[in-house]
Amino acid sequence: MISISTAEPSPTSDPMSVLTGMYAAEARYLAAGGPGQASFDILAPYFGPDMVLHQAEGLPYAGTWHGHDGLARFFLAMSETWERFDMVEQEFLTVSEVAVVETLVRARARATGRELALSILQTIAIRDGRIREVRPFYWDTAAVRAACGLGPMAGGG
Repeated sequence: MISISTAEPSPTSDPMSVLTGMYAAEARYLAAGGPGQASFDILAPYFGPDMVLHQAEGLPYAGTWHGHDGLARFFLAMSETWERFDMVEQEFLTVSEVAVVETLVRARARATGRELALSILQTIAIRDGRIREVRPFYWDTAAVRAACGLGPMAGGG
C-alpha cells in the first residue's frame, strides 16, 4: 500500500511531492462529491493563484482556464461532460520545474453513456511548490468528441 501525504505543499516542495499531493487531493475532492458539492479549497493549495490550464480546441471543455476560479469552473465543465473519469494508471517524469504525466483514463460520457479508454499526456510547470501551468494532450480528441455525442470538428480535427 502506498501512502500519499495529505499535507499542503510548501514553497520548498519538490515537484513529485506537489504532483502526488495534488492527485491525492483531487481524489478526495471527487470522493466528497466534486464540483458543486465539495469545496475547491481541497485542491487550491496545490495551484498558484495565477495558474493557467490549456484544454485543446474541440473538447467539450476547450479553452484556457485561469486561476483558482477558472480551475473550479473547469472541474464543473468536466463533471457535466463525464459521468465517470477514472485515472487508472499514471507515470510521472519530473525534471527541475517541469513534469510530464502520462495518464490512462477510463471514462463514461454523460450525454451518450459511451465508455472510452484514452491516454492523456500533460506537461505541468511547477514553481515555488505550486502548479503554475498545465497543458494536457489527448491522444484522440476525435474519440472524445464521438463519445460525447459531438460531430467532427470543422476542418477534420
